[in-house]
Amino acid sequence: MRSVSRFSSLFFTVGCVMIWASPWARAAVTVSPARGAVVISTQTQQFTASASGATWSVDNVVGGNSTVGTITATGLYTPPAKAGAHAITASSGGSSGSATVYVTDLKGVLTYHNDNARDGINTREFALSNSTVTTLTFGKLFSCAVDGTVYAQPLWMKSVGIAGGTHNVIVVATQHDSVYVFDADAHPCVTYWYVNLLDTLHGGTPGEAPVTWNDVGYCYGDIYPEVGVTGTPVIDANTKTIYVVSASESNPKNSGSCIGASGNFFHRLHALDVATGSEKYNAPVTIAASVPGTGDGSVNGMVKFDSQHHHNRSGLAEAGGKIYVAFAAHEDASPYHGWLIAYRAANVQQQMGVFNTTPNGINGADGGIWAGGSAPAIDAGGDVYISTGNGVFDELPPPPNDDYGDSVLRLHYLTGSTLNGLNLSISGYFTPYDQLSLSQTDSDLGSGGVVLFPNQKGSGPTSLLTEVGKEGVVYLIDRNNMGQYNSANNSQIVQSFKGPPYGLWGVPALWHNNLYVGGQYDAIRQFTFNPTTELFNTSVTSQTSSSFGFPGAIPSVSSQSASHGIVWAIDSSLYGFANPNVAGVNCSVVPLPAACTGHAILHAYNANNLAQEYWNSTQAANNRDRAGNAVKFVPPTIANGKVYVGTRTEVDVYGLLGN
Repeated sequence: MRSVSRFSSLFFTVGCVMIWASPWARAAVTVSPARGAVVISTQTQQFTASASGATWSVDNVVGGNSTVGTITATGLYTPPAKAGAHAITASSGGSSGSATVYVTDLKGVLTYHNDNARDGINTREFALSNSTVTTLTFGKLFSCAVDGTVYAQPLWMKSVGIAGGTHNVIVVATQHDSVYVFDADAHPCVTYWYVNLLDTLHGGTPGEAPVTWNDVGYCYGDIYPEVGVTGTPVIDANTKTIYVVSASESNPKNSGSCIGASGNFFHRLHALDVATGSEKYNAPVTIAASVPGTGDGSVNGMVKFDSQHHHNRSGLAEAGGKIYVAFAAHEDASPYHGWLIAYRAANVQQQMGVFNTTPNGINGADGGIWAGGSAPAIDAGGDVYISTGNGVFDELPPPPNDDYGDSVLRLHYLTGSTLNGLNLSISGYFTPYDQLSLSQTDSDLGSGGVVLFPNQKGSGPTSLLTEVGKEGVVYLIDRNNMGQYNSANNSQIVQSFKGPPYGLWGVPALWHNNLYVGGQYDAIRQFTFNPTTELFNTSVTSQTSSSFGFPGAIPSVSSQSASHGIVWAIDSSLYGFANPNVAGVNCSVVPLPAACTGHAILHAYNANNLAQEYWNSTQAANNRDRAGNAVKFVPPTIANGKVYVGTRTEVDVYGLLGN
């Protein structure tokens, strides 16, 4: 065979085509992972190159610097103290390859729907956009198994000192009265700790267990098969404390007979150390309260909190050194009332305030604080905003004028007794003109949660809120002049108009003057707010092409400030027991028919045009992105390039696919 000089070009034939191959041609360098997401300063990302001995650079700076982040000779990237996106390049022998790393300065998702405004937004999300949320680049990364249903929104905390290192974590609570702390990024799943809130270290007594579903309520199966932690916890990042409420029972009698069951029932407020799960601040405390009143369940002129008939459906809230816990009922089973109870964060044995929404309410349906799982909203001054459900409304003379069914309330903290309790006083309220009709037809205003607007700069009111309930009316209210009650119409408030046609169970998202409302049996609808007129355009700006069965969707939004907005929503319509979405099948029976339970579906939409769906968890082949079985009233949690979804048996984690 004739030799070929190493300086000669090489020719060979493929079929009838002659191919020329240069001896200097080199394979491109491949960098893995192709995409990464980290938090500022503390979270590193290891990159590898297909070529050994490659030279690493960040944004064309060899080795990087403090502005763009640094990278070692072995490809370990450490982010800067500023958020943004950076190009990671590996070069070798005249060839190179690159990857992208996204750096976030998100402070955390430490409470229900992201913040005390309950707007559901993360505007510091740099990894997720229309170019990265596709079936090729985004999908299910891993799952973390749990011992019960996850009705509480998973919470995300960055840079926690735990297990001998610094890690981002997620906090997950279950209806089995358990709390888990998982690594937010590592896969397969890493569990840092798990505690059961009913053991003796956490205040439990021998024989205590989560509440059996048919020992409370009317046996509708609102929550099945057990009731433990329902309300989303709240995390204090400064003290690194998780506040969470457990529900339990012991020594049950007539178990399974619904309202005929008896025994010992408890709600306890716990304060758990994020790093260890140990109780702190003199926790737990058994929740108890009473106020003067003649309403349902009253004895000798006092209405007493009764754990069997009350349910912490709403998320917890924190402000001003106080932890707020709200209660409604189990399936409207009387006697019950709406309660908001405050405890000192630094010593939970100290009760700071009590507010009963209907101390003189009778004949059931007594002003529960439901909000579809949403937490009380809190403004910058520490005032608390809640919405109430069906119940007596009698604020007008003659006395007792202290019952607020189907109302939006602003509560101000002060020292002293009030008509509704202790240290929490009404400083404003709004009640729709058709309140009586709402109450009589089970059309709770309080099926939805309050959302606070950012301060406005137009000619109208500077402080606004919005509320949507089962009637589907969008109410826009001046927080400083809430309008109280007008028996003729709602003209005393800023604006009201028909939104979701079949009502809302949950809370909208509010992002850059856009309100996203996910009503039952309806599309997610976008309504645009005009900051100049300080009014909504009552026509739908855009809506999703798909609709969501009961209970609808609770949207959340990720964005890079005002750009790259994505609306995330979970279709939870196949949530299981008492599911009304399966035609011809009775889902309120045991054992549960298979048709009544199905997978949650995570959706991602263009926030500026909801008709454009970027991705959903059913699109990839071979069920690659399938979530666990659905749970109602749980919004997704979006943080650091990942989306966390609570389900019946696991928490599913979605994010950037590395290659």
